[in-house]
Amino acid sequence: MPKEKSLKIGIQKFGNALSSMILPNIGAFLAFGIVTALFIPTGWWPNKQLAELVGPFITYLLPLLIGYTGGKLVCGHRGGVVGAIATAGIIVGTDVPMFLGAMIMGPLGGYLIKKFDKLIEGKIKTGFEMLVDNFSSGILGAILAILGYWAFGPIFDTASSILASGVEWLIHTGMLPLASLFIEPGKVLFLNNAINHGVLTPIGLEQVKQFGHSVLFLLEANPGPGMGVLIAYSFFGKGNAKKTAPGAAIIHFFGGIHEIFFPYVLMKPQLILATILGGMSGVFTLVTLHGGLVGPASPGSIIAVLLVTPKSVPIFLANIADVLVSFTVSFLISSFILKLDKSAAGDLDEATKKMEALKGKKSSISDVLTQTNTLDPGSVEKIVFACDAGMGSSAMGASLLKKKIKAAGLDIYVTNVAVSSIPNDAQIVVTQEGLTGRAKERAPQAYHVSVDNFLDSSKYDALINLLLTKKEASELGTKAVAQDQDAAQDELVLKKSDIYLDRKFSSKEEAIRFAGQALVDNGYVMPSYIDGMIERDKDMSTYMGNEIAIPHGTEEAKKDILDSGVVIVQVPDGVSFDGNKVHLVFGIAGKNNSHLSILSKIAVACSEISNVRKMADAQTKEQLLHVIEEAIKEKA
Repeated sequence: MPKEKSLKIGIQKFGNALSSMILPNIGAFLAFGIVTALFIPTGWWPNKQLAELVGPFITYLLPLLIGYTGGKLVCGHRGGVVGAIATAGIIVGTDVPMFLGAMIMGPLGGYLIKKFDKLIEGKIKTGFEMLVDNFSSGILGAILAILGYWAFGPIFDTASSILASGVEWLIHTGMLPLASLFIEPGKVLFLNNAINHGVLTPIGLEQVKQFGHSVLFLLEANPGPGMGVLIAYSFFGKGNAKKTAPGAAIIHFFGGIHEIFFPYVLMKPQLILATILGGMSGVFTLVTLHGGLVGPASPGSIIAVLLVTPKSVPIFLANIADVLVSFTVSFLISSFILKLDKSAAGDLDEATKKMEALKGKKSSISDVLTQTNTLDPGSVEKIVFACDAGMGSSAMGASLLKKKIKAAGLDIYVTNVAVSSIPNDAQIVVTQEGLTGRAKERAPQAYHVSVDNFLDSSKYDALINLLLTKKEASELGTKAVAQDQDAAQDELVLKKSDIYLDRKFSSKEEAIRFAGQALVDNGYVMPSYIDGMIERDKDMSTYMGNEIAIPHGTEEAKKDILDSGVVIVQVPDGVSFDGNKVHLVFGIAGKNNSHLSILSKIAVACSEISNVRKMADAQTKEQLLHVIEEAIKEKA
């Protein structure tokens, strides 16, 4: 493995580890910010008694939660207990809030107790397990607490002081805006949570204790740079990128889900310059006007930023100016870059496909077919959408998936969690590609789907379409005995008369209507079925990946089916299905599920893009059928 790739993976794992300890406890951080904003002497409603909560929150509660979470991630609840005990030692042994120490002592405690458990595995006599468990965690925790007090505490105290001094130096020398050179590229590489909550938040909380607010909470959380990129795409973007940018901007600015703008920057890497200069301009404004927050703004929406702004008109204006300036600079530079760009690679779907090709990924239909072999769709009751935090991109993805599940008429529960908290009963897990490895470790029994772009629903559609198909196949199996009289229809064969070669279409609707009319002409459906095919594609894209589409009617349109049948329409020059190039259109009409045998053959043949290309290039109907037959033999 190249050194650059190893370094990138190492940085990503380190960032994930930091953010995984902070993000599950964001509620506690927000509680601290709210209490601080309200009750300290400069707060909205100063209250001397309630302000006493601030000290214990920052000194004890937050570090202990981080330490417990770090240990739990390594060795479950048992590791969390040892991690919290170890963290208590460094809390008492230092004079500053011990966030950095908790991030080390927590996982260390979990790691050591895990190693101990492995060492004694199978060596404890029956009946003594609980005794050994309790004493081992208590003894190890006590040892780590003592070491934390005497040895690690002073080291972490010194390290925290050095980091705080470094930040103070950057502020006093006016060089803090240079931090954007590292923060903005780090965000786009999905290290945003690690940067904000793993590095800036601990130092910022210490500054709040001393000064009442901190600029550090706004360095990463500022929604201005990302907003500038998305609004620029809204005016000067191309294809789906331009269409989806306004909605993404709303989610980013008011929902605080910064991850949504990352694919837009990755699509045009030059735009990273816009976010850097926008971030630097905002930080300069923030420092000059002495702005800042009393706690972390998480998620990083404008609403969260205003909620944790101190009760001070100048600071309010400073924070708003920070967002406006960074947005303006980012927007102007992004607009300039997008207007100058004359390349055709301005479409979000096209960029996603190119990124998949560079990564050597299989297409969505291939991924789904490969994994569905181990899934019983008829028993699927729970789908989990997981992201690093379990509260931003996963919530958005789960919402989109819920709508599609409901539209498909499937009774499946969809929820969202952090990747580290995937439940054991998860049957299907949907994650970002970079988190799929962790998701598989957490839930090896589940069926996993990877997505790159939160707004690209093609993989959700592929999953749901195959769930529907497999669900129908499962139902068919339970009715097999009652349908013996229809057995003759269960083995339909592809006929040459159902194949249409060398067709050209100007739009997907034209292609779908042609396939529908072919079904009508061959006696499979009534003409009204065609409208059902158009309606189905509007509700849920029938593009399946691998340059194929499988249009079919809605549930209501089944009454218009006269007989089961499948038509194959070859489009050598391709036709666009929502930005995806399609070379083969399979029109489907299924009565009593007898079309499933043909659909299964098509799925097998189309799971390899090379077979699709051969069918798209076939000069005769015999050649096209031969590709399908050979693919089935190879898979058999």
